[in-house]
Amino acid sequence: MASCNCFILSLFVLLSYSSIDVSLAARRLLDTAPPSVPTTPVIPSLPTLPSSLPTLPTVPSLPTLPNPTLPHLPSLPTMPQPTLPSLPKLTLPPLPTTLPTIPTIPTIPTTMPSIPFLSPPPSTTSP
Repeated sequence: MASCNCFILSLFVLLSYSSIDVSLAARRLLDTAPPSVPTTPVIPSLPTLPSSLPTLPTVPSLPTLPNPTLPHLPSLPTMPQPTLPSLPKLTLPPLPTTLPTIPTIPTIPTTMPSIPFLSPPPSTTSP
């Protein structure tokens, strides 16, 4: 326990010595004159936009293309229809009318059995 206290004390001393430089630097900054604040720069004004816009050129009209005549597609021949075999009828077994009984869970004994070799030995002297 004493080594822990010694370790904590050494950390406290180390932190104290490391903060000395910070306090001296802060003292030196407080002793100096404050820096001059720079002035805000002058932003030139934006040029004015023209009020009337130039006219846009017109888009030429698209020429109309002639529609070609397409040949007629031949009709498809009729496909033979396959004959599917009939499925056999399946019969399900009947459901049981009585449900089976649920097995019982054995009870857990609540008493601890005595362990003979841990009992105290019999006394040899009587009071």
